[in-house]
Amino acid sequence: MTSAAIYGCHGHRLTAEEKAFFADARPWGFILFRRNVDSPDQLRALTDELRDCIGGDANTPVLIDQEGGRVQRMGPPHWPKYPPGATFLKATNDPLAARELARLGGRLMAHELKDVGINVDCAPVLDVPVPGAHDIIGDRAYARDPETVAQLGRAVAEGLLAGGVLPVIKHMPGHGRAFADTHKELPTVHADLEALDGWDFAPFKALSDMPIGMTAHIVFTAIDRKHPATQSKKAIRMIRERLGFNGLLLSDDLVMNALSGSLTERAEKSLKAGCDLVIHWNGVLDEMRQVAEGTGKLKGGAKRRAEAALARIVHTPEPLDYREARDRFDAMLAGQLDAAKGPDVAEA
Repeated sequence: MTSAAIYGCHGHRLTAEEKAFFADARPWGFILFRRNVDSPDQLRALTDELRDCIGGDANTPVLIDQEGGRVQRMGPPHWPKYPPGATFLKATNDPLAARELARLGGRLMAHELKDVGINVDCAPVLDVPVPGAHDIIGDRAYARDPETVAQLGRAVAEGLLAGGVLPVIKHMPGHGRAFADTHKELPTVHADLEALDGWDFAPFKALSDMPIGMTAHIVFTAIDRKHPATQSKKAIRMIRERLGFNGLLLSDDLVMNALSGSLTERAEKSLKAGCDLVIHWNGVLDEMRQVAEGTGKLKGGAKRRAEAALARIVHTPEPLDYREARDRFDAMLAGQLDAAKGPDVAEA
């Protein structure tokens, strides 16, 4: 029976201990990081190995954070470097051209991810920074206003979906006001509900049709003064009802210092609050065993949402001439090509 968890692994290949743990724990999926990435052949072998140890289903989710900029797990020399989200609008200075560029970037990423067996990308970032906010989001944000963030975020998501990779919208209900890094401490946001609704929530409302979302480890005093959104029933009800998100909801990483208590307690609290799945991504086996103690079976609404998300994977990707599309993407970034005159990716 599948458990409500997503785990990382330690290195380039699985150890015998990891294989035995995964076979017993039966996670819904896996997540990879730079420590797991060496070459295309190695990465394909690893994703095959991960799937094989829990039954060999080709649809088993394998996730990665491939945004571009500071957050890009697959990069040179085997894969091209992508710019941070803020670059799309800066490179074109034209919202229509920026959307084409963002979609093309998503489509190219999907091609590269699918080639090595990865079918879920933890992107796009839909957070909208405010002046003075911590730089943990910074240039990862597509713009500094909710409408443009929503437009460019949807373009990236559509590019990923067209290439057979599921996007994950993050970090719900919004990370843009955080004045601290959740990897290190728990931020508290004091904005009132009206301000949150008009700014932070807006891009997530606009993309509420996406298959998967990820929570933020942030306290929003207007919603719940005691608990970060990941572990707040009130915040997750807000995500479901006010933001209109009915997709699969993942926790952000349980290891982050924004959360407190044992890893078992962190998993239990997140799932009890309404997260469908929890993520533990550092690959430390003893820690994964602790998470497993607090993680039950994937069932009920969570299971239905997980099945619905996987049903969104396109198994015959939109046609792509990769080399032509890559050259066009690079030229658009360099300002050498009018995006409006470029052929649509679907026709390439």
